[in-house]
Amino acid sequence: MTLVQTQPRPEDVNPLHRTVAEVMDAAGPQVCDDMSVEVALAVMAAARTGRLVVCDQDGQCTGLVTHTELAAVRDSSDYTDRVRLRDILGDHSSFTSPVTTMAEAEHTMRTRQLGALPVVDEQGSALGILALSR
Repeated sequence: MTLVQTQPRPEDVNPLHRTVAEVMDAAGPQVCDDMSVEVALAVMAAARTGRLVVCDQDGQCTGLVTHTELAAVRDSSDYTDRVRLRDILGDHSSFTSPVTTMAEAEHTMRTRQLGALPVVDEQGSALGILALSR
């Protein structure tokens, strides 16, 4: 008699036990943190996306910005054309690992009220984006 190992079918796996790597979206456009808000908005429009992964000069992911956030900065009374993405990242420095379980990632996102979270590797490079479905 031969022992046969079977793998669970994807539909048999509890969705919360899946890892972030199994459900993340592609990282999409990545821009440098010294980019101006206006240029970032133009990149978003050209790429037809609502968010950008922001990286430093070394290619390390430093955060994520959305169209809504950038438009609010641009429309504020304090806005000047000298405002750079690094100036507005604030508390956007939350990241997750591709091996994090969905349960852990969702808990973090809901606790910190984040709609999307960059997924980074051990070196800090962006691999993708995890977005909560509303």
